[in-house]
Parts: sequence; C-alpha cells; structure tokens
Amino acid sequence: MAGLLTSLGNRFHDAGFAIALVGGPVRDAMLGRLNRDSDLDFTTDARPEQILALLEGWAEAIWDVGIRFGTVGARVHGRECEITTYRSEHYDPDSRKPAVEFGDSLAGDLGRRDFTINAMALALPALTLIDLFDGRDDLAAGLIRTPASPEQSFSDDPLRMLRAARFAAQLGFHVVADVVIAMTDMAGRLEIVSAERIREEFMKTLMSDDPRAGLELLVGTGLTEYVLPELPMLQLEADEHHHHKDVYEHTLTVLEQAMDLETEHEPVSGPDPVLRLAALLHDIGKPRTRRFETDGRVSFHHHEVVGARLTRKRMQALKFSGEMTDDVSKLVELHLRFHGYGTGEWSDSAVRRYVRDAGDQLTRLHKLTRADSTTRNKRRAAALQHAYDSLEARIAVLAEEEELNALRPDLDGAQIMSILGIAPGPVVGEAYRFMMEVRLDRGPLSADEATQALLDWWSKRG
Repeated sequence: MAGLLTSLGNRFHDAGFAIALVGGPVRDAMLGRLNRDSDLDFTTDARPEQILALLEGWAEAIWDVGIRFGTVGARVHGRECEITTYRSEHYDPDSRKPAVEFGDSLAGDLGRRDFTINAMALALPALTLIDLFDGRDDLAAGLIRTPASPEQSFSDDPLRMLRAARFAAQLGFHVVADVVIAMTDMAGRLEIVSAERIREEFMKTLMSDDPRAGLELLVGTGLTEYVLPELPMLQLEADEHHHHKDVYEHTLTVLEQAMDLETEHEPVSGPDPVLRLAALLHDIGKPRTRRFETDGRVSFHHHEVVGARLTRKRMQALKFSGEMTDDVSKLVELHLRFHGYGTGEWSDSAVRRYVRDAGDQLTRLHKLTRADSTTRNKRRAAALQHAYDSLEARIAVLAEEEELNALRPDLDGAQIMSILGIAPGPVVGEAYRFMMEVRLDRGPLSADEATQALLDWWSKRG
C-alpha cells in the first residue's frame, strides 16, 4: 500500500493540491485491522472536477456517483479508493439528507468527523500523521469521544449515535459518559434519518463480533425506540407472584449462541445476517401474548405467530428486502415447531412436514432451535441437544431415501389430468395439493399406488 500512497500523494502534490489518507483506514492501520480488501478514504483541497482531471487516464477505473457530495471513486494500484473534497456536512432541522459544504482546510474537515479515533489523517506523500484531537491516545485507551461537543456532532448527523454503538460492538471500546448522555438526550433526533441509513448502521452492529455491547448501549440510551422498539419491550416487568425467564437477557444469549453455531454446526458459515436477525427477533411476540395463569404460571401462547407478524412489519419499516423479510419471518414463526418433537415420537409424516415448511431455511432453523435453549439445567439441556441430534439424523435418513430437498407429489399436473380425464383448471390444483398431502403422509408411492389414491379422492369428492 505504501506505493499507492506515495504515487497518489505525488500526483496531487505536483499539481499543487494537498491530499491525506483519513478516517477508518488510519484507525484500522493503527489497530492492525487494515487488510487488502479495505477501502481507502482520502480527503483533499481539490474540488471534484479537479480530482477527476487528475485521475483520468491515470487511475485504472473511475466512478463519480458521489460527485455531488464531493466524492470521486477510483481504482488505483488495484485498490478501491474514495477521494473527497474537504467538507463539512450537517442536517437541517427538518431534513433527512445532509447538506454538504466544501471546506478549505484539513483541520476543518477532521473537526467535522464523528469520533476522535476517526479524525486522524496521514498527509501524503510524506506520510505524516495529523492528530489534532488526540485520536491516537483514545485509540490506545479504547475510548469513543467526539472531536467537537457530542451535542454538536450528533446535531450535524444523528446517525453518529448509532455509530457509537457500532464501534463499541466492533472494537470493544468504551463510549465516554458525555457521549452516552448526549445519545440519551438526543435520541429523538434520529427521527430525521432515513430508514435505509438506520438499517445499514444497525446491521453493522448486529454483524460485529460483540453485538451485545452495541445493543445494550442502544437500549440503555433509548435509541432502540427509533430503530427496533420491540427489543426493549422484552424487558418485561417482574412480578413477585409469577416467575418466568428474563426474555431480554434470554434473547441476547440466544443471539450469542446462534453466532457460535455459525462456525460450530455443519454446514458452517460466516456471520449470517438472517440467522442473527431471527435470533434477535424470535421472541418479540411475547410481550403481546403474556398471560398470567391461575396456577401461577406465565404463558405466551402463539407468540411465534404474533412475533412473525411483528418481524415482518418492523423489517418492512426498515426497508429490508422482501426476500430477507420472508426468510427471517419464517424462522421466527417456526422456531417453536421443534418442541413438539419432544421425546422423539414424531411420525415420518411430521418430519416431512417440518422439512417442507422450513424449505430453504432448514439449516438456519436447526441452528436457531439449538440456540434457543438457554436452560441452566444440565440434564434438560443435554436431553434437548440429544433430541435435536435425533431429529436432524431422521431428516438426513429421509432426505437420502426420499429426496426431501425436492419434495413433490408422485403425480404431476399432466398425469392428474390424464388419469381423471379433466382439462386444465382449478380442480387440477386441488388434486395436486391433495397428492402433496398424500406424499407427506405416506412417503413415496409407486405409480399404481399414487393413481389409486387419486382415484379414491376423486370418487369421494363426487
């Protein structure tokens, strides 16, 4: 990377402009986290059209989709780079989009950044560290502070409050008291930020190595009221006469256990956003379904159904894709299904239906179901794990014997029409659905057996 920095620095310097590597790359380099895939951010006193002129015919590729915000993208020495004119951006009181003003000094540009650890620069081509706000000391101490007052910083861009939680989760850093106070006092300012920006920042927290740290900060400051209000609602009030598991603490534990299973349960995966969201949201239906029974127990009947509906509504509000919303909602709705397995007495038909209903989310459902066990009773925990193993083994056997991954009726639409002597129409769909139920109940049938089952249904149907 040194060659890239020197080459780019010389090109701007020779043209009479200043340029510096800035923000996250400087921070990550000091932490030993910078890698070959990391994007590189630069800031310069050159205006966007001057940046373009310097890069054209020299950079390997150029893109200018962010040029109205002063940013030009380029590929230099095989690395993705963003070069931005010195700027200062802020939100007008009623605006959801930042107003960008170009600046004339590196000091002014650094002073408008979110946190001191991101307000350091490496001036090129001399590679001189510029640290005007003691970011290096904060990096060493593991502190998250703002260059200006936190009130000013969060007023300029309220999304920075979510970024504080994200860096706490990603880096394991401590957010200083005055920043936490400002986050609490100014939580409502988040209302002017678009749902898309909130979603992206929230997911960076959830996908970090320690999302609990970030989530607890968001809940403690009240910011979740504007991101995921269902999460703090899981902190159900205690009742001296009724005892039940702490749903909020249980949820965070399930999330952490699901994260462990990403790499410990076959097939392994990297950080999985669908699984993590499902773990975080799997019990959000409990507050609305809690009932105090006459025998002193607490029930949450059908909380998985209510939770799936709430999950869909919240994910749509945060502008998640339809596919991701469907996948997470399905997992929330199915997360209790396994508990009917209990002593391992499900019929093959029940196992087939479990696989059919889970569809392409079966692997994630296995992991979510296992993660949902947070009992401290070692005997019960061992029994649950044994039952999970048993169900997965039965699924594997049936999958090999019956091609469960491509489950379909033994007769297709054309065969149904030929056997019954009917034309295309709604009745064909009705017959097809019946044959699917037969397939689920009885497993694979021979052609004669399938035909007889269809004819028996047709006769009874009249």
